Amino acid sequence: MTNGNVPQKAPGLWQKVLDRVKTWSRTQSPWLIHFNSGSCNGCDIEILATLTPRYDAERFGVQLHGSPRHADILICTGPVTRQARERLLRTYEQMPNPKFVVAVGACAITGGVFAGCYNVIGHIDEVIPVDVYVPGCPPRPEAIIDALVILLQKLAAGPKIEEAAS
Repeated sequence: MTNGNVPQKAPGLWQKVLDRVKTWSRTQSPWLIHFNSGSCNGCDIEILATLTPRYDAERFGVQLHGSPRHADILICTGPVTRQARERLLRTYEQMPNPKFVVAVGACAITGGVFAGCYNVIGHIDEVIPVDVYVPGCPPRPEAIIDALVILLQKLAAGPKIEEAAS
C-alpha cells in the first residue's frame, strides 16, 4: 500500500525506532536537577564535588540542569519540611517519563538528625517514590557516582510498561 510515492510501513515501527533513539540519547546525556528539601548543605557540597573535574561525573554525560521539564534524574537532599513538600511534588510531576529519583544522605533516607522536628514531615520516599538511595552523612562523591551508574543502567533498559502508557 502506498501513499503517493512514500511506502507505508507498519504503524508501530517508527514509534519503536523513535523510542530507541530517545532511550539512547537519555543514556548518553542524562540531565539532573537538584532539590534541597531542608538539609544542612553537606550533601549539596558533595553533589557539587561530584561534578568537578576531580571526580568527573561528566564522563557519563551527566549535566546539572535548572528545569525539571528537561531533567531525567531528580537528586534530593535533606528531610522533607512542610514548606518544601509542595515544591518537591510539583518538581517531580513536571519531570517527563521515565523519571528517576535519588535520595542522597541520611536525612533524605531516614530524616537524619532532623527526624522528629516540628517542621519536618519525614524522608523523601514518604512524598515521592525513590529509585536509588545513597547513604552517608555526607555521602562520598564516589557513592553518588555509583548511584548515577545504576540509574544509567535503568535508563538503558527503557521505560517500564506503566511509564510508557502515561
